[in-house]
Amino acid sequence: MSDILSSCRLCPRECGADRRVKRGFCGESDKVRISRAEPHHWEEPPISGKGGAGTVFFTGCTLRCCYCQNYEISSLGKGFELSVAQLRDCFLRLMDMGAENIELVSPTQFVPQITEALDMLGNERPTVVYNSGGYEKAETIEMLKGYVDVYLPDLKYYSCELSRRYSAAADYFEKAITAIRAMQKQVGRPVYENALMKKGVIVRHLVLPHCRKDSIKLIEELREVFEPQDIVLSLMSQYTPMYKAAEFKELGRRVSSFEYESVLAAVEKAGFDGFFQERSSAEEDYVPEFFDKKYY
Repeated sequence: MSDILSSCRLCPRECGADRRVKRGFCGESDKVRISRAEPHHWEEPPISGKGGAGTVFFTGCTLRCCYCQNYEISSLGKGFELSVAQLRDCFLRLMDMGAENIELVSPTQFVPQITEALDMLGNERPTVVYNSGGYEKAETIEMLKGYVDVYLPDLKYYSCELSRRYSAAADYFEKAITAIRAMQKQVGRPVYENALMKKGVIVRHLVLPHCRKDSIKLIEELREVFEPQDIVLSLMSQYTPMYKAAEFKELGRRVSSFEYESVLAAVEKAGFDGFFQERSSAEEDYVPEFFDKKYY
């Protein structure tokens, strides 16, 4: 683990930081930090189930999304430190609480520590869900083989101009689609047991205001790469202007019904099965509380 973090290239930024002595682009050192670990009942139905997803929010991020609803932890660094053994105990706590799985949110910067903690669980390891912004390296996804059962990546943009403007990552689509290919190849087509996903990939796409044409192009490109049976698509309408969105006039409102339904029509044309969000979910109340001190 120390060798990987001594010149960190876990994400496409490849910043090369020695995270034992300074923080990387993600804002994190070699010490695991999280901001919340609780069952979450508002993920996609085959992830939440009855007991909720055992969601662990990791501090830091490899993207710089100006509208991030979790900006307190992705950009402002809110969180508390855990040893690898304490992270293992955090997973056990969620399992004891009846969570259906362990859902790792924004975990890329801590992949070596996470796999070590999962190794400590031995045969007790539950279904593991990897929930990320999609900006990943295929090599890092390969490190997760045998650890992750379900991948839950975002696919945010097709346009490199949009991804540069809103997330400081002009190469976003290129990196994300390559990573999602690697995810799907690794875990295969969706497998369900008692209505819960046990293997597979759910690709999330958040529709942004004034970006419906980019969303439609993204869906078309996704269909070029995957057969409809290969993945599940989750189309989200929850965009709410938050964090630095006010700096971009075009992002100052919620998504219209016309915009969302236009993209939904493209999804249906492409033949993807999936989940479609009620527009009432576009509320700040859906953002969970985050903590900067260990609270459990």
